[in-house]
Amino acid sequence: MSSPHPRPLPVEGRGEGRSLGASAFEVIDERGRGSAAQLGEVLRDCNVDVNVVETRMRRKRLLVADMESTIIEQEMLDELADFIGAREKIAAITERAMRGELEFEAALKERVAMLAGLDASVLDQVAERITLMPGAETLIRTMKVNGAYCALVSGGFTVFTERIARRLGFDEHQANVLEIAGGKLTGRVVEPILGREAKRLALLRLTAELGIDPRETIAVGDGANDLAMLEAAGLGAAFRAKPKVCEAVAAMSNGAVLTHGDLTALLYLQGYAESDFSG
Repeated sequence: MSSPHPRPLPVEGRGEGRSLGASAFEVIDERGRGSAAQLGEVLRDCNVDVNVVETRMRRKRLLVADMESTIIEQEMLDELADFIGAREKIAAITERAMRGELEFEAALKERVAMLAGLDASVLDQVAERITLMPGAETLIRTMKVNGAYCALVSGGFTVFTERIARRLGFDEHQANVLEIAGGKLTGRVVEPILGREAKRLALLRLTAELGIDPRETIAVGDGANDLAMLEAAGLGAAFRAKPKVCEAVAAMSNGAVLTHGDLTALLYLQGYAESDFSG
């Protein structure tokens, strides 16, 4: 729970509480989600996130993260669209796909097709626009220092995930591949497309390969194509997500919705205090 000034909370029967830092406070309460709903109602107008997590296996051994609008602040197809004068059109399709109004794979193909003939050198120019989501560096560094395996799994493109994975220290990255021929984008994505189900399977593959209990995993994303992955994780976090995504994750027994905090909120959810942060 995010709060700039932790103080006693007017919730009947609350359990033991402790401050995790300047912007987070936790309450141990065996009543679970019913108590959280009551607390959420009390704090509805305070711009804080209230979530319930299991105390067992709370610190996760595997992080699987979406990239665009999650680990970074941009949607890279929208940025590429600037170079063909179609940002508004492509961004509208992106928004609808992330809200779950369009099938992800079809929407991806439609947007990439508009880029046919674009010089591949533009990819490097667009990469220079990337800015990290606040808290991203601290999240990855802290989890890795504590022995977690971190994977970047994106419905975007490897040309960008490779850079971000290297910059932040992700152990691996997985994404779609833009087809390039003669130094230009062909307007096609190399099959198979990494979509909603592929994200879920990536998480399950990693748990099997690393010998990690699925309950010891945390996944984070913002779009409808992340939902299957979030549901498969021990803790699935919707980060500044679309309304329908927040609604779906809030209904999950393993779900957490983060609207106000930055990515360090994922550390607080795991029981890390600010004094435990690295980087």
